[in-house]
Amino acid sequence: MKKIILFFLTIALLASANAQIQFGLKAGANICLISGKGNSGTKYMTYTGYYGGALVAIPVVGQFSLQPELVYSAEGAKVFGDGNFTLNSAYFNIPVLIKYNHPSGFFLETGPQLGLLLNAKVKSGSFTEDVKSSSQSTSFSWAFGLGFLILPVNLGIDARYNLGLTNLATSGSFLSNIKDNVIQIGLFYVFGKGPNNK
Repeated sequence: MKKIILFFLTIALLASANAQIQFGLKAGANICLISGKGNSGTKYMTYTGYYGGALVAIPVVGQFSLQPELVYSAEGAKVFGDGNFTLNSAYFNIPVLIKYNHPSGFFLETGPQLGLLLNAKVKSGSFTEDVKSSSQSTSFSWAFGLGFLILPVNLGIDARYNLGLTNLATSGSFLSNIKDNVIQIGLFYVFGKGPNNK
């Protein structure tokens, strides 16, 4: 996974010399879905969070571009079993996406994402416990997305599915056999003109 990210970053550096680079801001809602076995009798319900960050759009060739991002993402899960509680976690996510940009403004995107855990807490009523030490400090996922950019105003909407590839926690933890998959829906704005709105 690290080699893939380094490969994409190398392409970005090579393309940036003559590229019409755009910078942008993005924000939206997270819908977190847990997958995996977990503990027997335990159910994981949908958790809603949010995200916000910055992006760089770098044209590579034709209608294809490279888009690295830096995103703060609030994620988690609602857990029902022997005890009911909510897992609240926050990540600093670094997706590196290859995008196909249609001249109409529609686009498709996919690529790897590295997540750096900022904090993780379990909350049940008035009780709160820090579980960052038993959680994975890094996570990996693969992103699939689509969206539409309104070219005259540089404002767009996108939807993305981040498929979790690593467990949420280290072995021995109650979260060690589950993965976090996140649906993201939001808005973004890019500054300057790109290849489709010169």
